[in-house]
Amino acid sequence: MHRSQIHPAIRACLYALLALGAFVMLLPLAWMLLTSLKTFPEILRSPPAWLPAHPQWENYRTVWNGFAYYRFFLNSTFVAVMVIAGTVLTCCPAAYAFSFYDVRHKELLFGALLSTLMLPAQVTVIPLFKAFAALHWINTYLPLIVPAWLGGNVFGIFLLRQFFRTIPKSFIEAARIDGASEWTILWRLIVPMSLPAVLTVVIFTFLWSWNDLFNPLVYLHDESTYTLPVGLLYFIARAEQLTGGSAGLVPWHLVMTLATVMVLPIIVVFAFAQRRFVEGVAASGVKG
Repeated sequence: MHRSQIHPAIRACLYALLALGAFVMLLPLAWMLLTSLKTFPEILRSPPAWLPAHPQWENYRTVWNGFAYYRFFLNSTFVAVMVIAGTVLTCCPAAYAFSFYDVRHKELLFGALLSTLMLPAQVTVIPLFKAFAALHWINTYLPLIVPAWLGGNVFGIFLLRQFFRTIPKSFIEAARIDGASEWTILWRLIVPMSLPAVLTVVIFTFLWSWNDLFNPLVYLHDESTYTLPVGLLYFIARAEQLTGGSAGLVPWHLVMTLATVMVLPIIVVFAFAQRRFVEGVAASGVKG
């Protein structure tokens, strides 16, 4: 049904539901931002107040001066960039093969690949840790980066395959007739035509890598190598020092300040890539 054919009352209800959903989703972000501008006594007040009496922009300077944010930020950025590069360079060829190559038991192999998504990361952490320890990779970024360069992002392969399958095979056949290699077809024809899906994979990978706490917590033991999520835990562990000797009291106003700064790159990335991201998610489910 075309949008103009929808009854105005129904359209108003739909907009109201969307507005309500947006409000519910934005409420925690608003609370985080407002809490970051409060004083420590204000966050202990009962009942809590939504708005700070006097916005404490000094909290951001306190976090910047008392916390090595720039170092943890650079560590997280390096890991995220390397993981994204490995994901794109390995998921695209795998998705291309599953989309356009006719081999025996292809669907069975793809189903077996998808079944690995159901395996919790906690199940494999011990054997993986022992393997990385044998390679002397503990306390390095290699356990976080190398799996992405070995096709470890199964969801990325799935998402790209769904999009690639919407591309007519006649394009591939025409390129082959013109003498293009499979590698050329992939990177100069398929990938440029699939930029929304590729960008969607990039955004999902960035979000997963940027917010990942479990893996860095397991493999990174030196403070200089911490990523932002692990650094946030380290920041919370210094609660007694930051609250002036109040043992056992976490300075949540400063924690929320740091959390706000951590979320900003995600908001910026999504704001610039929102249109392509929505296109990629919508188009990837067109054809199964």
